[in-house]
Amino acid sequence: MEKQPRLLCSVLCVQRRPYEVILNCAILAWKETQTTKKQAGRAIYGAVKAGSHCVPVCEIIAVQENDDDCPSKYSGKWQKVPQSPVDSQQHAFTVTYVERTRQHCWRCSDVTFHCPERALCLLWVETIKEQLALLTNRPKHLLVYINPYGGKQRGKQIYDHKVAPIFSRASISTNVIVTEHANHAKDHLKTEADLKKYDGVVCVGGDGMFSEIMHGLVSRTQCDKGVDENSMEETLVPCGLRIGIIPAGSTDCVCYATVGSNDPVTSALHIVVGDSQPMDICSVHNNDTFLRYSVSLLGYGFYGDVLTDSERKRWMGPARYDISGIKTFLSHRYYEGTVSFLPAEGNLGTPRDKIQCRSGCSVCRQSSSDKLVSNDEDNVPDAERQGKWTVIRGKFLAINAASMSCACPRSPKGLSPSAHLADGTTDLILVRKCSRLDFLRHLLRHTNKDDQFDHSFVEVYRVKQFHFTPRYEECDSEMDLRESGAGGKRFLSQICREHRACGCMPAQSNWNCDGEILPHSAIQVRVHCQLITLFARGIEEHSVFEDPYAHCAI
Repeated sequence: MEKQPRLLCSVLCVQRRPYEVILNCAILAWKETQTTKKQAGRAIYGAVKAGSHCVPVCEIIAVQENDDDCPSKYSGKWQKVPQSPVDSQQHAFTVTYVERTRQHCWRCSDVTFHCPERALCLLWVETIKEQLALLTNRPKHLLVYINPYGGKQRGKQIYDHKVAPIFSRASISTNVIVTEHANHAKDHLKTEADLKKYDGVVCVGGDGMFSEIMHGLVSRTQCDKGVDENSMEETLVPCGLRIGIIPAGSTDCVCYATVGSNDPVTSALHIVVGDSQPMDICSVHNNDTFLRYSVSLLGYGFYGDVLTDSERKRWMGPARYDISGIKTFLSHRYYEGTVSFLPAEGNLGTPRDKIQCRSGCSVCRQSSSDKLVSNDEDNVPDAERQGKWTVIRGKFLAINAASMSCACPRSPKGLSPSAHLADGTTDLILVRKCSRLDFLRHLLRHTNKDDQFDHSFVEVYRVKQFHFTPRYEECDSEMDLRESGAGGKRFLSQICREHRACGCMPAQSNWNCDGEILPHSAIQVRVHCQLITLFARGIEEHSVFEDPYAHCAI
């Protein structure tokens, strides 16, 4: 990066030690001018520990002048008489900034600079505020929805105690709505909300709450633009407002995939600094009827059966997923059907290439450029300009489509570790019929570092569209013809359709769409590239600046 000219440079005091403080349009840096032998010995561990600090201007939350001219807060106690100019400097200002901690977490940190005179103090405060005012990507007004019932029912407490103070410190105004019933936020966004007043929409809750916000915002955008959501051939219009997620749910896999943690403070800080992370959305249809949007996982077979069974056990709380998972694994059901898909082409990689989606992902950036080119053409569909479709028939234990890694605490790598957030594709995972032991081996690999696709019964493809038709629907017309000649067999045939023990007809599963059950088994899915944008930047691998003073013109 090219060195930036200084805006200000002064010797100020931090904790009674003199520091050279430098501000340019990119960073705020301060370096101790008197380094002790003890600190010099620690210099091998990095400049920060040796008394040098550096903060990108874009990660400064706020700055304010301290109101500490009068020493009355120590009244009633003996006070030390100032012995040096350092001790007697009463004029100070405090900078609140982002500090990185372990496991991709952020926190607010403060540093107070003491100035020899108030004019210098005001100059620093005003100059930093001017630089912050140039950051036009930062939100000023937010619409916040809080789900008080999701996860451990701590959504409102998390917002009030951890998030609201940060928004207030950053001078962000909020309109807070506590949802009262299912789809409250979705319906409000679609019909009542005056979106022109806001710079973003924030949801406090789990993945279900995020899905509700996403559906409301995407549907509102299509309605305003006159786009028919029921048509598979329509090119959907990207949403103009960014979405922020304050995690307060059970899994929070969207936060894990876009931020790297499920820490509410970290997510709030990403919102404050105005980060942007585009994301793909899958539209799910049944013939000419729109069903739902999916942002993380579409699962048929195992994951669909787990969700269906767990819905009957909601009274058990989060433990219902473990019990339903064990029950579904032991039942070992498989389902017959046909999967057809349009493979992704170009430089989009493969699900097994070990290239993980991280902040500044080159694969997603390339997809963004390709999207701009394709927008210059007529709306692309027509089966993605007559691409070659692949058809696979068989018996499957699970059919999964992962549009992101789906990582969470129980599955650190996720269902598809190399899935990308914004490349316009989804990873289609087909788990064919196999023994219980083999399927258990496959499931266990989601919890360790082994390749979960390295099995003969597992196939994975990177696709832009896919269709699924269960066998019972393929055979319906043929069955009806047979039954018309033998009325007495109709009753037995109905039993066969509903109970697979007789082996005459495979039972059907349900699709798990981001934690919601779809009403149809035969579906058509299309990926819409970068349809929404989150207040996030992807998972960071390295610190922003390794050398604090590398970007200062000293």
